[in-house]
Amino acid sequence: MGVMRLIFDRGTVIVEGTHEEVPAQLPGARWDSRTQSHRAPAYAYRALRAALRRQGAAFQDEIWRQSADRGAWQAIELRPYQQAALCAWQRSRRGMIVLPTGSGKTRVACAAMAVCDVPTLCLVPTRALMHQWAAELQTHYRGEVGLLGDGQRQIAPVTVSTFESAYRQMAQIGDRFALLVVDEVHHFGTGVRDEALEMCTAPWRLALTATPPDGAARACVEQLMGPCVCELRIADLAGTWLADFDCIVLHVALSERERFVYARCVERFRTAFKRFRVFQPEGTWREFTAFCQRSESGREALAAFRISRQLTHYPAGKRSVLATLLREHRGHRCLVFTADNATAYAVAREHLIMPITCDIARGERAAALAAFRAGELSALVSAQVLNEGLDVPDAEVAIVVGGVRGQREHVQRVGRLLRPAPGKRAVVYELVADQTHETRASAERGRALRAVGGARG
Repeated sequence: MGVMRLIFDRGTVIVEGTHEEVPAQLPGARWDSRTQSHRAPAYAYRALRAALRRQGAAFQDEIWRQSADRGAWQAIELRPYQQAALCAWQRSRRGMIVLPTGSGKTRVACAAMAVCDVPTLCLVPTRALMHQWAAELQTHYRGEVGLLGDGQRQIAPVTVSTFESAYRQMAQIGDRFALLVVDEVHHFGTGVRDEALEMCTAPWRLALTATPPDGAARACVEQLMGPCVCELRIADLAGTWLADFDCIVLHVALSERERFVYARCVERFRTAFKRFRVFQPEGTWREFTAFCQRSESGREALAAFRISRQLTHYPAGKRSVLATLLREHRGHRCLVFTADNATAYAVAREHLIMPITCDIARGERAAALAAFRAGELSALVSAQVLNEGLDVPDAEVAIVVGGVRGQREHVQRVGRLLRPAPGKRAVVYELVADQTHETRASAERGRALRAVGGARG
């Protein structure tokens, strides 16, 4: 057998020069009769290279590249727990770091990039986060920072990309980076856009999150990014590196008319769901919606379900309580979280609060956030944009009018308030429509928040 070659090909690695019966020990590789070589997913590149070395095989690696801009990183000062997290990751340069929102995960990632000093691709979930990451990188890195997303396509030794853009482009760029950094990695592991991680050859991988996935999703993330190497909870850092906070749940009664409509809608939905369970006792929600689409009564049940949820997003009682809370905290900087954009705009109109939604242009959004940090705006309202990543360190009060994504969303929202300041103790109000589905959801969110620690309720 001659010298083998490792070649990147559209999100996979080809081991050229092998024979079908030879390298049974090549991890993840399968024989490709079209190219008469073994082929493996790109993420298996590191394991493939290690296996070939263990076997003493002669091979030419045409994938590994070094940075053309080495030495451009400045020294990055870390807090003790950040340094400990970095050291844990450095042992294998592969794995997941779990730190609370506001604890400086991006700074740890920058330090990891500086240590490795190789071509790096950073993946983030949104365009807003892409620009925020680029700005943070430019405070520590003297070289060019590339952007992939929001209409931009500049590839540089250090590049920041949205998940969606990376998914679309990884077949072409998956071999250009030696380090892959994934922020908010809990979005992966369910099959949606996982190929963005599978099609990259980066041997070194750093995953960041405040709310790690569990079950099968966690197993998938650990396969693609490495195991959890460091996990700290809010309770581990609150009062020293993060602000202390109180969480207050306010139960709000529906009006007589709202209660009547809610009960009728829920009954119509439950009738259809029970009928579905007769045919598919273990059926999923997707299977249930497909089942309902087959009949007029089923479609009416789905419509009733949506109405019941929308009714609890912003009933009259929540309107009244929100107005009271905003008056009481007029001297504080407040974040108002809603379940959907329609409610966010309703709150914005009623209280003349700047909305931060996916419909707001980047420049206008940046100006609003700057005004909030400067104290020129005392409140912002958002459905989802402020849930993850966006930096609002001066926020003191959060009012959760409604949510749709459960426990992880709630922990992320609370994290918006945890940036420390002298004497700061934040407060989170959660408005719950009493005797509705929100009652149970609120209890589950409370358990999740107590699990990560730090709150008094």
